[in-house]
Amino acid sequence: MSGEGAPEITTDGTGLKITIVAGSWHEQISNGLLAGARRVLAASGAEVTEVRVPGSFELPVVSRAALENGADAVVALGVIIRGGTPHFEYVSDAATSGLTQVSVLTGKPIGFGLLTLDDEQQGLDRAGLPGSKEDKGAEAAEAALATAVIVRDLAR
Repeated sequence: MSGEGAPEITTDGTGLKITIVAGSWHEQISNGLLAGARRVLAASGAEVTEVRVPGSFELPVVSRAALENGADAVVALGVIIRGGTPHFEYVSDAATSGLTQVSVLTGKPIGFGLLTLDDEQQGLDRAGLPGSKEDKGAEAAEAALATAVIVRDLAR
């Protein structure tokens, strides 16, 4: 499993504004990701807003809008499951590249919680649900918080 060796991250998010931007496809998995991110952010003391978007392709533009309108960081959550057409590669690449561009252009972090999967079971294993092996929503929130603190501290 890819989570092996992951660091334990606990960050005080007091004073930070974090926006969760979550896709709506594959509801059970996306809701698990969202629950993990909510749990981490609530424990951090950050101010949290949530925005649901139709799918993963829309994550970059809405993340940029959130960051340009006052968010210190975004937690981007989405689920893309491989099908029988090249659609998977196009959407995965566009969403991943778009999120990277938004982060670099705004100078603000995006916690990457976009799952690109071969099948539904891989998502269930990573969604932080009962029986899951990993909680990628929580990990994305931890990364966004920790990086937002670093960026804030560097600006002082």
